[in-house]
Amino acid sequence: MKRTAILLLAALAIPALGFAQNPPPPASPSPSFDPVAATEAYLARLTPEQREKSDSYFEGGYWLMLWGFLYGLGVAALLLGTRISARMRDLSERMIGFRPLQIFLYWLQYLLLTTILGFPLTLYDGYFREHKYGLSNQTFGAWMNDLLKGLGVGALLGGIAVVAVYTIFRRLPRTWWIWGTAAALVFVVLGALIAPVFIAPLFNTYTELKVPNLRGPILALARANGIPAKHVYVFDASRQTKRVSANVSGAFGTMRISLNDNLLNRVSPAGVKSVMGHEMGHYVLNHVYESILWFALVFLLGFAFLRWAFDRAVARWGQRWGVRGIADPAGLPLLAALFSVYFFVMTPFNNTFIRTNEAEADIFGLNAAREPDGFAETSLLLGEYRKLHPGPVEEWIFFDHPSGYNRILMAMSWKKEHGPGGELEP
Repeated sequence: MKRTAILLLAALAIPALGFAQNPPPPASPSPSFDPVAATEAYLARLTPEQREKSDSYFEGGYWLMLWGFLYGLGVAALLLGTRISARMRDLSERMIGFRPLQIFLYWLQYLLLTTILGFPLTLYDGYFREHKYGLSNQTFGAWMNDLLKGLGVGALLGGIAVVAVYTIFRRLPRTWWIWGTAAALVFVVLGALIAPVFIAPLFNTYTELKVPNLRGPILALARANGIPAKHVYVFDASRQTKRVSANVSGAFGTMRISLNDNLLNRVSPAGVKSVMGHEMGHYVLNHVYESILWFALVFLLGFAFLRWAFDRAVARWGQRWGVRGIADPAGLPLLAALFSVYFFVMTPFNNTFIRTNEAEADIFGLNAAREPDGFAETSLLLGEYRKLHPGPVEEWIFFDHPSGYNRILMAMSWKKEHGPGGELEP
């Protein structure tokens, strides 16, 4: 899960470095073991050039976030100011008399046009930049194929959501912001339910993990922590990226644990076990359901902001734009722009919520898997694309996972307090 909003898929995504297959044997902790020094020793495995490249990639993402935000506002201003949005609505009304289909046809036009207008930035961010930093395995044709698949999914599922929301707008003109929140939450939950089963397999092939020396320990770890897991899935992310990742995804009966083939090929067994412990932590600690409650509050505040801002904008400029009111689909670019502003402001708060859950899963994984060096090894690999040691304010604003430094320090602190057998030292 990559941009906004709904983080119901938790993931570690870490490309491999040369020492992943054969890491040096971890030293047993001693009374003089210093977690800070041990953390610095892990970071020292990376060359200055690797650190500089990592920082450059991640810090470039800050600017992309800003330019993407401003670019989106510019597209919304274009669609409204030139009355393109109003003309798309008029075309839909001339072609179809049934109101829900009018809205759906407007949505298809809107999605296609905004995709075309946003394509230059999408192409740079998703294709050229990933290749520049050595993170992508995809040819341009394969990348475009995935983009078109995503467009198709967005056309269908997004269209259903837009029709439902605009039906609420039309029938409940005074309380639409409350019922809109409820509808958004329902779609979040439905998305979490269907994504692992129907959407993810459109982009990757999922198969059962068949490596005996990994599958058995992973399932044993799951059973030991009350997870009724009978399956561990592997997906072929190597066809797209060089990063390794794992995730727990879904909700209710569709929740599953998956890891990608890069993780199997580029990380030591101890590292794999530590990642699985982390992902199981999300399940045991009910982070999916916590996320649903968090975003229910986020959506409620967001729709309240929309109600206040949309009415004032339409009262002032609605006639110029050709927007009749909240139930008019021609106002969708305005809604999108306002929601963009709201989520841009909410970035550090949403990141902090997610980062807190990730830190909780880190601690759970350390206690469950008892592989602090495996966890540190894997966390260090984040340094290929995620800044390892940011400042505290920088981490608060931009990081939706704890930084690599803090994760390794947590693992080394855990290691200091435990003996070779994994038991707490007196």
